[in-house]
Amino acid sequence: MAEAEIGAGTTRRGAYEKGVRRRREILDRAIEVFAERGAQGTSLRAIGEAIGVSHAALKHYFASREELLVEVYRAAEERSIVADPAPAGSSVVGLMTHAARRNHGVPGLVQLYSTLVASALEGGHEDARAFFSGRFEGLRRLLAALVRDEQHAGRIRADIDPEAVAALVIAASDGLQTQWLLDPAVDIEKSLELLEGLLERPAT
Repeated sequence: MAEAEIGAGTTRRGAYEKGVRRRREILDRAIEVFAERGAQGTSLRAIGEAIGVSHAALKHYFASREELLVEVYRAAEERSIVADPAPAGSSVVGLMTHAARRNHGVPGLVQLYSTLVASALEGGHEDARAFFSGRFEGLRRLLAALVRDEQHAGRIRADIDPEAVAALVIAASDGLQTQWLLDPAVDIEKSLELLEGLLERPAT
C-alpha cells in the first residue's frame, strides 16, 4: 500500500512539473510575440494561433485572455529586471528612468502594459485590477522608502511627502511612456531628469 502511494505521489509530482514546464514554454513564446506586436488579437484563440499553441492548451493553463496577458506581462517584467537591473544606489527618479530606458527596446510590452492598465479601470477585469493594484501599491512603497533615504542624505527636499513623491514619479513615468508610444519623439529621460531636478534639495 505504501509503495502504491509513493508511486502515485511520484506520478502526480511528475505531471505537475511537466505542467509547470509547459506553462513556462507558453509564456516564453507569448512574451516573444507580445514584445513584437503588443496586445493585438481580440481573442484567446487568436493569441494561440499567433504563438503556435492550440486554443485547448491555452484554456488548460489560462482561464481567460486577460489572465494570460497579465501573466505574460508579469513574467516579462520580472525577467527584464533580472537581465538588466538598475545600478546600485539609483535615485528614486533614476530607478524609473532606467526602467523606461529598458522598455524602449520592447515597445510591444509597453503597449501591453498600457492596455492592461486601461482594462483594470473597467468593470469585469478583476485579474488586471488585482495585479495592478498590488503592483502600484508595492512600487509606491518602494519608491517612498527611497525618497526617505534621499531626504536623510540631503539629496531631496525635506519638506515634501515621500508617498506623494512616489505617486508623482510613477504617474510621470507612465504618462511619458504613453506619450512616447503615440509620438516616439517624446524624450522620456529628459523629462524625468527635469522632475529629478525639481525634487532636489536646493543648495545652501
